[in-house]
Amino acid sequence: MNNTGSTWEVSAWWLRLIVGRRPLRTLVRMIVVVVVALVVFKVLLIPIRVTGYSMEPTYRDGRVNFLNRYAYRRHGPNRGDVVGVQVKDSHLVLLKRVLGLPGEHVAVLDGRVAIDGRILDEPYVKGVGQLQARESALLGDHRYFIIGDNRGVSAYGVVQLREIKGKVLF
Repeated sequence: MNNTGSTWEVSAWWLRLIVGRRPLRTLVRMIVVVVVALVVFKVLLIPIRVTGYSMEPTYRDGRVNFLNRYAYRRHGPNRGDVVGVQVKDSHLVLLKRVLGLPGEHVAVLDGRVAIDGRILDEPYVKGVGQLQARESALLGDHRYFIIGDNRGVSAYGVVQLREIKGKVLF
């Protein structure tokens, strides 16, 4: 390296290839990239790996997705959103689709989900006829009805907004 005034320059071609002409500037850029990556992946996004078949065909087993932790800071989920739900007393996060919103009456009828008496059109669903009926529910404030897309193997139920950890990005 040659010192020309206050600027350091790299003279060897192989070293210039690695760090560029100005190593200090390259070091600062690397630090900025690392800090931004840490903030994004520790604060804003949660990486999750899909394990299981409850969201097929939309999300396949083994695929990696990201949850946006700040998607619902100003408003709650919308019908059709795929969210990550924290299992109580566990670190496990399940991917499920939001179908019922606060104030709605939700029922499972002959393998289909009905909201306020109307059957939902769900083109993404697999295994509709295998879903077992349970009691219907009137959703209170900050309560949502969630279910997986593969109705043959998916559990479903009502969750509170605080149990929803974020919205799936992809």
